Amino acid sequence: MLRTVNRVVLALAGLVLLCTGGAVLAAGAGLDVPSWWPWSGPDDVLLSEAQRTRWRDEGWWWPVVIAVLAVLVVLALWWLLAQLRRARLSEVLVDSGDGEGALLRGRALEGVMAAEAESLEGVSAARVRLAGRRRTAPEARILLRMEPHAAPAETLTRLVDEAVGHARESAGLAELPAEARLRASKHGAQRVT
Repeated sequence: MLRTVNRVVLALAGLVLLCTGGAVLAAGAGLDVPSWWPWSGPDDVLLSEAQRTRWRDEGWWWPVVIAVLAVLVVLALWWLLAQLRRARLSEVLVDSGDGEGALLRGRALEGVMAAEAESLEGVSAARVRLAGRRRTAPEARILLRMEPHAAPAETLTRLVDEAVGHARESAGLAELPAEARLRASKHGAQRVT
């Protein structure tokens, strides 16, 4: 979804800037522009001095201007950080032995790893996400919900040996770095009789 939002925002921003810049250049060059366009010649300005200073003496004007600019800065920073965040790896390149290679869907590998992790003793739920910049070097991010009776050390050992190990071998990867986060699943109090 982030990719779609990113493309739509960039396309809209580009379209607005292209149209505005083209119209300003046309007006500055003395070409015909629509009658509603605020610039009709090279000496025109967007806002007259009276329009620019109209609200300056109002008490609410500067706080509103500062608030709007602060919101724009926060949105721009959020968008920038969203671009820098590592995206989910959509494909993993598997060496098929014939020199060509095959592409394995990242979500398929994530699903298999999650199912195998959920089958481990003491794991109530598992989520797996493949990250990385290259499809030949994925990294696994694993979230395990542990049941109250689970042994974390044993579960991690089995996770590395089974789920991560099988995924690494089946994809033909030399290594598959994995980061596992363990969380306790909530459980109600048990009545002892």
